[in-house]
Amino acid sequence: MSELDAISLEVIKNQLEEVAEEMGEVLIRGAYSANIKEREDCSTALFDHHGRQIAQAEHIPVHLGAMPDAVAAVREREPVPGEIWMLNDPFIGGTHLPDITLVSPVGAPDGSEGTLDDILGYVVSRAHYADVGGSAPGSMPAVGQEIYVEGIRIPPTRVATHDGQQKDIVELILSNMRGTAKRQADFSAQVAAHSRGAERLKQLSMTHGKRLTEAYDAVIEYSAERMEAELAEIPDGEYQAQDVLRTVESESIDISVTIRVDGKQVYFDFTETSDQVQGNLNAPQAVTKSAVYFVARCLTDPDIPPNAGCYRPIQIHIPDENLLNPDQPAAVVGGNVETSQRVADVLFAAFGEAEPQMAPAHGQGTMNNLVIGSRRSGFTYYETIGGGAGASATSDGEDGVQVGMTNTLNTPIEVIETEYPLRVERYELRQGSGGAGVHSGGDGVVRTLRICEPATISLLTGRRDTPPEGIDEGECGSTGSNRIGGKVVPGKITTDVESGTTVTVKTPGGGGHGNPVTTDDETDEWMLVWWAQDTN
Repeated sequence: MSELDAISLEVIKNQLEEVAEEMGEVLIRGAYSANIKEREDCSTALFDHHGRQIAQAEHIPVHLGAMPDAVAAVREREPVPGEIWMLNDPFIGGTHLPDITLVSPVGAPDGSEGTLDDILGYVVSRAHYADVGGSAPGSMPAVGQEIYVEGIRIPPTRVATHDGQQKDIVELILSNMRGTAKRQADFSAQVAAHSRGAERLKQLSMTHGKRLTEAYDAVIEYSAERMEAELAEIPDGEYQAQDVLRTVESESIDISVTIRVDGKQVYFDFTETSDQVQGNLNAPQAVTKSAVYFVARCLTDPDIPPNAGCYRPIQIHIPDENLLNPDQPAAVVGGNVETSQRVADVLFAAFGEAEPQMAPAHGQGTMNNLVIGSRRSGFTYYETIGGGAGASATSDGEDGVQVGMTNTLNTPIEVIETEYPLRVERYELRQGSGGAGVHSGGDGVVRTLRICEPATISLLTGRRDTPPEGIDEGECGSTGSNRIGGKVVPGKITTDVESGTTVTVKTPGGGGHGNPVTTDDETDEWMLVWWAQDTN
């Protein structure tokens, strides 16, 4: 443990986290697309000079847990201060192609540069661009056998040096995306966020000197020790859970995990999960890691600083060419948004085997991805639509919220109707869709949009035929459904429509926690006692 005193450690820890938060604010306020500036579909974090995560803004779980692999991929290219590196390749630290990651090495305040030894740390951002090319507007086609149809694939690429942006390289990349000018504006917002993060990190170095790098080690060690103490409270043993996904053809894909708790260590084994598939539900290994890290953090003390130390007690095994560790050039766009959600559900269920009161019931288990775009005018609308959260042992599930691996906001109706040729005809809670229990699951929502010009719709949704499960005898939440032009359509579809067509998405409810019959009996007994006391 570092010699840094507890007060200094707490101050520096909070300052590092504030740098990450401020980067996020700059990115959100400077972005052009509604997907980033309104929905806040982006994440920011800080890494130390060894490439270890030391602080993050509380943004998107599936982004943040995958960032360490992206930083490692850039570090292999021997970056130097003053550079900015871009990547989105899901096989080396990306999540899916629309998520564009920038990594910037930050040099010491004296301006020294030249080798890895001159790096003070790394500022990192990841933002979901509304389009990155590919076969369908929005770059999330429901049908695809290879990653090439999902958009431009970017390995770690230097897009700026100490002398400024590599404009020809940036132009080459962005010109392969629909709405190039808008993508340029979002890219500029990311660059501005990195500039602010680098400035703030250098200021901290000037303030604290060598104590800053001491704090890197100390805060990571502190988080590791606290996480180990939390995991030690889970009963030792081996726990299993399994669930299924549905492909475009409605075939079942198994997701299975075996968790072994051994003192302060937890081992996650996905050997029994299905092999990689022909469609786009393959989840890159970095995405699977994100789901594991997310669940581990959910089930432990939320006040543990989120950094590399949290993940030290965790070991993960995924075979090659597995659904959760596919080999390139597998299609993966649905793996990031849908498979990750099911992995989280399975992990919660497995921990529920260890202690039912510890884990929540399943939430809606899908991001309800809706993409509407035009090949003619070039507009692209993308949204993940909230649903019911699973109930816990102490509270009902929330209604109409994002759950699991996403943490984005709702796009305001005023923004939708101002920025896109769309009209919102219905948006309301789906009453009664949450599962009953001692604590009930949250309700889903219903959203209907009318499209005012010819367009292409892509839907990537789940839990349309297998409901979110309750826990400890709680009841299941309701399944979701989709309609285009009033006709029920599959959970995963890409289709062209005419002007005036409506699309309706009904999202699933969350599962209940505890036997609802017990709730009714206990309530009746309590009311009888209250009445007897009151009348006496």
